[in-house]
Amino acid sequence: MRFAGTHSYVATDDLTVAVNAAIVLERPLLVKGEPGTGKTVLAEEIARALDAPLITWHIKSTTKAAQGLYEYDAVSRLRDSQLGDPRVSDIANYIKRGKLWEAFTSQKRPVLLIDEIDKADIEFPNDLLLELDRMEFHVYETGETVRATRRPIIIITSNNEKELPDAFLRRCFFHYIKFPDAETMARIVEVHFPGIKRELVANAMNVFFGVREAPGLRKKPSTSELLDWLKLLVSEDIAPEMLRERDQRKVLPVLHGALLKNEQDVGLFEKLAFLSRRER
Repeated sequence: MRFAGTHSYVATDDLTVAVNAAIVLERPLLVKGEPGTGKTVLAEEIARALDAPLITWHIKSTTKAAQGLYEYDAVSRLRDSQLGDPRVSDIANYIKRGKLWEAFTSQKRPVLLIDEIDKADIEFPNDLLLELDRMEFHVYETGETVRATRRPIIIITSNNEKELPDAFLRRCFFHYIKFPDAETMARIVEVHFPGIKRELVANAMNVFFGVREAPGLRKKPSTSELLDWLKLLVSEDIAPEMLRERDQRKVLPVLHGALLKNEQDVGLFEKLAFLSRRER
């Protein structure tokens, strides 16, 4: 099982090496990078390329590690017992399987995505160490042990909102997705917009990378935001010449709402425009 990217996902050489190394080592692949660089989509494309089922576990600030294993619904069982429901005699009827249980018992080797693990409590990764190491866990209510017949391909994403424990990091293969350079970005754009006007792309890319390089910018636009912006430019039939505008009174890019996502960054560009006019 080897991953080499797909027709809809441009994977750099270092990324494909990381994915295939994690598959060979049978270790989770921990992927970090700026938001919008394709970390979550990577798992989807790996599953597509390897013709494997995809199991996704989106992590929230309230998510507990035990939820990935299973949850026992004691409240429903108590309610059913009061109603005389015969299902209460079998406690297994009130065990809700989690994503790890689903991955461990999948008939075909799946891709398990644990998305944005850094959103959870700091102890969350440590609480999964044993299960990810041994690929098994015990269900105390039923006395059974759930064991993986084949280790799933595990992709774990992080936006670096908090540091992950060293013990957890030691068990992962790590890869940082660098922000695409202009050449790679052009390939990504071609995948999403085949046949798009080259002049429009070239001018848009100059504006896009110029925005990213602006000093003091709080939220740099990502790959996904560039794609959204290009979609708008094509939809609105914006002429490539409009993106070469040199009038400093129009420093804000056309349809800038797709690139600048907070009032501070919009204010920054407005301030740059004001200062440019004063210097003239």
